[in-house]
Amino acid sequence: LKASKEIYVSPTTTPTDIPRNLQQAADHVLLQVHSPAAVVVNSIGDIVYISGRTGKYLEPAAGKANWNLHAMIREGMGTLIAGALRQAATQKEAVNARGLKVQMPGGEVQTVDVTVQALADSAPLKDMFMVVFRDVAAPPTRSGRRKSQSTEHAEELQQQLDEIQTLREQNHTTREELQSANEELLSTNEELQSTNEELQSSNEELSTSKEEMQSMNEELQTINTELQTKLDDLALAQSDLSNILNGVDIAILFLDMALNVRRYTDRAAKIINLRESDIGRPLTDLTTMLEYAELRDDANETLRTLKTSEKEIHTSDNRWFSVRIIPYRRLDNVIDGVVLTLVDITASKSLESTLRADAKA
Repeated sequence: LKASKEIYVSPTTTPTDIPRNLQQAADHVLLQVHSPAAVVVNSIGDIVYISGRTGKYLEPAAGKANWNLHAMIREGMGTLIAGALRQAATQKEAVNARGLKVQMPGGEVQTVDVTVQALADSAPLKDMFMVVFRDVAAPPTRSGRRKSQSTEHAEELQQQLDEIQTLREQNHTTREELQSANEELLSTNEELQSTNEELQSSNEELSTSKEEMQSMNEELQTINTELQTKLDDLALAQSDLSNILNGVDIAILFLDMALNVRRYTDRAAKIINLRESDIGRPLTDLTTMLEYAELRDDANETLRTLKTSEKEIHTSDNRWFSVRIIPYRRLDNVIDGVVLTLVDITASKSLESTLRADAKA
């Protein structure tokens, strides 16, 4: 180590032999002392990294701690830096704001150039921006004299031109943002209009469906009323038929195609053991006073030939009945079973026997 405090490197020493901590210390001194002051902010202006001495340009805001660039920037730079950040977000090139006048803590005014540039388009540096501050040195004075009035006027004019250029750039960026927002609003309006038309169409379809359902409901009510009327008429006709059958002093038994009981009169229930629960039972399951073993066969023969069968049958209580079997024909001329009528002929049989006995005597 020499007296001038320079670092002595022997001839046999190569750059790769320099200790790593010494290289880091040198890089640190270069960044802190000789590099311009800069900060890295995110898309909303929050400071995430500070390089160099930024105290001349930033000061903490009063109140709760706030590490936001817009809150900490000194007076005179806020509006232009905000516009530069918006412009840098839409382009790859750096945005320069020159000749900004900053009021320093001591009262003097410092001219500052500011450069804003996006770091990268991919993570993790996406939406990150570097803001670099560079002091602009005042032009040297000659023989200690102040600047001439023309020079001051030229500098002021240049500063105004720089500010006008910056404002134009900000105005251009704002116009592009407004145009983009207007296009988005127009697209949203078209989508809303399309949705409104679809809703209106759906509403019309629902209204039509409602009218159709109301019409169908009215038709169903009319049909229901007609069916109820027919049911009432049918119940009345059934009552009339039941009274007619029971009013006639003839035993009648109705059988279906399988010779199961369909209907009977009270008179028939006294000859053939029938109850209300016997409706649907086969004829062969019933007990009867008739001595008529061929009754089922004769009924099947009537169904097959559609010819009427009539026989005189004796009963177990010494009575005689004329048993007549005829086809049951519906109104549409379809055969749907047989009808058995049983007429008591005991008196005529007794008279016939008496006449035969008198004739023999």
